[in-house]
Amino acid sequence: MPNVKIFVDETLYPGVRAPLTVALGPIRAMLCQDLAVDVAACQFAVIAVVAMPDLPRVNVEMAILPRPERTRTLILSVCAKLRAMVEDATRTHVAVRVTALDPETYLALK
Repeated sequence: MPNVKIFVDETLYPGVRAPLTVALGPIRAMLCQDLAVDVAACQFAVIAVVAMPDLPRVNVEMAILPRPERTRTLILSVCAKLRAMVEDATRTHVAVRVTALDPETYLALK
């Protein structure tokens, strides 16, 4: 499961909504392949926000469940690909953050 939230500055959002929407499919495919998850495990949200002018205008936050094969090297590689794909869609610098969820306390009802 990757739970992905893409926060886009509201002034940038109207111009990037369409290309970002198109990019979601390839982004999901990459995450499913690289993190070895099924499509049904994914969750995405694209949210227009008020961003501070001296910080990145697009931020991606992804939460994943840890697995032994999800090494730091693999996660960094996934983050680099994710950032490049979102940057291609938005044509601006993107910050990416990943958190590992606690499998003992994480719950999901779908």
